[in-house]
Amino acid sequence: MESKVLQKNLLELIRRTSAELPDDVVRVIEKGWRREEAGSNAKYALKVVLDNIKLAKKKSQPLCQDTGTIICYAELPAWLPQAKFECAFEAAVVQATEVGYLRQNSVDSLTGKNSGNNLGPGSPSFHCSPAKGRALTARLILKGGGCENVGIQYSLPDGRVGAGRDLAGVRLCLLDAVHQAQGKGCGPGILGVCIGGDRGSGYVVSKEELFRPLDDVNPDPRLAKLEKQIMKDANELGIGPMGFGGSTTLLGCKITHRNRLPASFFVSVSYMCWAFRRNGIVLSESGKITRWLYDS
Repeated sequence: MESKVLQKNLLELIRRTSAELPDDVVRVIEKGWRREEAGSNAKYALKVVLDNIKLAKKKSQPLCQDTGTIICYAELPAWLPQAKFECAFEAAVVQATEVGYLRQNSVDSLTGKNSGNNLGPGSPSFHCSPAKGRALTARLILKGGGCENVGIQYSLPDGRVGAGRDLAGVRLCLLDAVHQAQGKGCGPGILGVCIGGDRGSGYVVSKEELFRPLDDVNPDPRLAKLEKQIMKDANELGIGPMGFGGSTTLLGCKITHRNRLPASFFVSVSYMCWAFRRNGIVLSESGKITRWLYDS
């Protein structure tokens, strides 16, 4: 595949991710809007959100002024070296920034200077692995700073929330995370959760859970039960959209687990705002997009 063809397809992935929410996300937001009480601040807030979604898609403009951290996961076939993929993706990021699909959003942590093109150490954030077949799969999340700021990690046991080293303790941690995020994470939100791992891997895996469709069911019945319980409990807290009150506090909760050391028991929580910008493509060796991973 020519680099220009690859760059063009990656640019379209960025554009679509920035401007168009997948259908599974829109359906859950619409369900929340129908559930809220007529005339309430919650119903009004969700109507504004839905209007914003429609307008962004129609005008092909970013859903939010904060186009977020650019997180790319790629499964690379043998014919595509990682260096070539990353070079094409970075070129697409620069182009997307120039045309306005992405905000100039990458700042040097030491000098405070904005790079102006979204490139710099760790920007974009790449996670590459070998593909099993001949196709390239590229997935993208644009994660805003507001929701990233309310992510949290717990080390169990945690006396502050009364959480022990079991699923009951995990439940208390997740409800505490939702309570602390109220009004600050651009809710209603989605939780990506990893039980176990170490401090670094826990956060990485918790973000990977955000690629799951909102309407799927966890294959582990223990975690499926916990996800369902968290959704019920969180939406009974009365926090609601943007913290205005109501019954739509969470749109989804996705939980997985990793092995841990006996001395450690971490619960890592990545919070995603309602602007749940994630999408993905499958590319053939000829450069054709054969499938979009999320409808929109």
